Amino acid sequence: MTSPARDPAAFIRGNTALHQPPLVPEISLHLATEIVPIWQMTEEELEKSGLPPPFWAFAWAGGQALSRHILDNPEIVAGKRVLDFGAGSGLIGIAAMKAGAASVLAADIDPFAIASIELNAVSNAVEIAATAEDLVGVENRGWDVILVGDMCYERPLSERIEAWLRRLAGEGVEVLIGDPGRTYLPKTGLEKLVSYAVMTTRELEDTDVRNTSVWRVLAG
Repeated sequence: MTSPARDPAAFIRGNTALHQPPLVPEISLHLATEIVPIWQMTEEELEKSGLPPPFWAFAWAGGQALSRHILDNPEIVAGKRVLDFGAGSGLIGIAAMKAGAASVLAADIDPFAIASIELNAVSNAVEIAATAEDLVGVENRGWDVILVGDMCYERPLSERIEAWLRRLAGEGVEVLIGDPGRTYLPKTGLEKLVSYAVMTTRELEDTDVRNTSVWRVLAG
């Protein structure tokens, strides 16, 4: 069998179906329909298949909450240059384009996520640029708004991201985070904007509903 890594887009088309996230039914995404078989593959099995952990195959609670907030408050992104960081499926970036953003760059280091973003952008009739470059620590490249969903699950990564985002917030960039209270969400320096009850699945989360908030990052 051909390795999925040779054609990520074909793998995604063959292992997902178009679904609308519960909190953001305006958007259709290529999502995993049988969560457990994909998600319970061991790291060794994933490595052999050339498939990184498929974070892109699910509409995570933080991304849904932040997307809902953007769609309900389009002035946050309207006419602005937006970075969707750690984009996964591209949900947040798609929401930003639907809300009138001038442009969106969706960044994710996983090549499968890049393929997912490109497929999902087409499915939602929006244009999004995508990059696999690791942007953490770079200077602002013209972004007015940075949107981040569900990235606070690992301490070293969260600390790197926090320092970078706080610096950019200090330079005047609007930085918003969607997060359901994951372990390494910063405990200070955030302003809560809104909370949502997001329907999830126990295969991904420890409950059927996650109380999920959107936060503004304050300047460091």
